[in-house]
Parts: sequence; structure tokens; C-alpha cells
Amino acid sequence: MDKLRINSEIGVLKTVLLHRPGKELENLTPKWLGELLFDDIPWLDLAKKEHDHFAGVFRKNGVEVLYLSDLVSETLDSDRSIKDRFIQQFLEEANVTSDTLKLVMTDYLNSFAATKDMVEKTMAGIRKSEVPNFIKRTLTDYIRDYPFVTDPMPNLYFTRDPFSIIGSGVAISRMFTATRSRETIYGDYIFKHHPVYGHNSSPIYYERDYLSTIEGGDILVLNDNTLAIGVSQRTHPAAIEKLAKNLFFNFPTKFETIIAFDIPKSRSFMHLDTVFTQVDNYKFLVHHEVKQAIRAYELTRSTTIPGKLTVVPIEQKLDSILEKYLHNPITLIPCGGDDVVASDREQWNDGANTIVLRPGEVIVYERNHITNEILRKNGVKVHVVPSSELSRGRGGPRCMSMPFVRE
Repeated sequence: MDKLRINSEIGVLKTVLLHRPGKELENLTPKWLGELLFDDIPWLDLAKKEHDHFAGVFRKNGVEVLYLSDLVSETLDSDRSIKDRFIQQFLEEANVTSDTLKLVMTDYLNSFAATKDMVEKTMAGIRKSEVPNFIKRTLTDYIRDYPFVTDPMPNLYFTRDPFSIIGSGVAISRMFTATRSRETIYGDYIFKHHPVYGHNSSPIYYERDYLSTIEGGDILVLNDNTLAIGVSQRTHPAAIEKLAKNLFFNFPTKFETIIAFDIPKSRSFMHLDTVFTQVDNYKFLVHHEVKQAIRAYELTRSTTIPGKLTVVPIEQKLDSILEKYLHNPITLIPCGGDDVVASDREQWNDGANTIVLRPGEVIVYERNHITNEILRKNGVKVHVVPSSELSRGRGGPRCMSMPFVRE
């Protein structure tokens, strides 16, 4: 069985990566919510129960569930030098600039008996009060009233964004915000050093140190040779061109076309998959604002200049665009139906963000009852999961899951 294989959004799901919410959510405070990209503070105990229910739906449907902290700890336990390198890189990227504090923090992270506990601590954020013998050493310590040595990563349970599986390879994201930029360190170590998923077992189509930002929520694999990528608040056009050149010229792939969809640049439309996801062979769930009018561009190999791209605007509506590349009539299912108020409300609560278990069968948030009923009427089976706490992070079932293998 392939270690990584994603050639569609809808093939039978075999393996998925999740991150169970942890102490990073309890390190959210009202004062720092904006910096950490949250609008509210989820209740961790209930968020865990909701996430366990979510994971249980995968397992009941025969899907192998992997957890991010397990893969990272397995990676670091495979080689002591890799673990040492990870700790130093983590501290540098967490802006621990004092040489003395860096030594103190290195000793602290090495003091954990279990590597997994250490990894989860790096995710949770490290409070000054937790570090033995912590004292104020720098001007910043005295002036800035900030409780953390290293920031929490509360967005980690949205495993879709820090990296993407494309075909049999990986695109490691360069994240748009400073708060989320450190999340990609985990994928970088997994896909370069893990006993199963690392050691050059899969090509890396995009590196986290590339200049332009791109995030996984904007990347949809439509079929063996076509990707849809959102030009969003968080994914820059130059990143799409860089990924296209790697897929078309620098690696042996079957991909021939990227459709770049230019979507509104706002928090509610942060990624393409917040307004547009595939739910069946030729059925897509869409928000009303992108159903009729969306700007799209086709990226292909230039036929005249070796190594160059051809970019062509596509002057068609969304259903016509999809029909052109999927070679079949398309059904667009409206999130929230024709009621603009319901559509906007349920899109905000991730009604358009679904994860497919198999063609015509998806996981959805139960709170989006109007959209869920419309999906049923369109022949789509829905598995509803509770989401009162998980949805506070502004991400849905697709955001919370990174498929590794689909049939």
C-alpha cells in the first residue's frame, strides 16, 4: 500500500492525519486572541470529546487515524541527533534569542522522560512559570507583560493547512501568519526523517522556506492531472506558480493543469475550502458568493518556451469551469440553500467545509442543519459531528483532517 496517495478529493479514504486538541487551547487568553487567530476560547474538555467523536467516525468507516504528535515523536525517537536539531530549531523559530535562556530551555525540553510529552509541550506553549529557575534576563522580559517563553499553537488541530498531500508527494506550506508559521516544522521533520514517511520516501513539491505563502486549505486535488488552488488571503499567486513549475517540470508527476480561483480576501473566506468542497463524483458544495461569479485562471506548461508556464483567464461560471476539466455535468449544491442569511451564517460555521469518506458520503458539523438537509436531498450521506467548541477556531471537518491515502 502506498504511504501517500491523494489523486482526488473523493476516493475511498484509507488513512488520515489528525491532531487532538491539547493544552494549547488552555493557553488562549482574551488579551492575545487576535495574535493567535481565534475569536473565542474553546472549552478544551468538550473540544476533546467532539474531536474524539470526529476521529471515531473515521474509524467506524475503516479509516486508519494517525495523530500528529505520534508521528513527530516517532521521528525524533528514531535518531538522537534529529531530536537535538529539532529542539534547537524550535527554540530559534520561537524567538528564544538569549543564549542563556536557550540553554535553560534546551535542558527543560530534554528533561521530559517521554518524547511525545515534550512534543506536546512545544505545541501547547511554554509558560515562564513552568520553566525551572526562570528569571527575567532581557529588556523584553522586563518591558513586555507576556506569560510565555514560546507561544502556543492553538490552530494545530486544523491539520489541513501546514502541509498538503498531492499525488504521491507533499507540499510543505509557508504560512501566511507569524503565529502559524512554526506549525510547519512538524511536517518538515516528519516528511524528511520519519521511519515510514521520511528519508526521501516522498517528493517534496514545496518547501517551507520558499518566499511566497501557500496553505493547504487552498489546495484541492480534482483528479490525477488537475488541481484547484485558491488565491486567497493566505495563498499568494507566486506560490501557485512555484508549485506549478515543480509539479510540471521539476518532478515526474501526471499533473497538467492548475485552476487558480481568485476568492475574496477576508477572514470568513480564508481558504478555498471554506467556500467550495467536493462531496461526490460530480457534486460540489459551494457558497453563494462564488457560485455565479468567480475569477479563474488556467496554468499549464508553455508549448513554446521550455520551463515556462502559460496562464490564461477562464471567462466562465464555476459549473462550466468544472465541467470542462472533469468532463461531466456538474451539480453545485448551495451552502445554506437560497436563503442568503442562512448561507452566510452556515458558511461562517463551516457548512461548506466537508471531508469525504467515500464518494457521496461526508462528515459535516451538525450545527449546519440547513446545508446538511440539502446535501441529503442531493443524495449525499452525511455523518454529523458535534462542533460547539471545535467550530470556535473557524475551521470545519476538512480543515481538521489531512488525508494521507485515498483509493
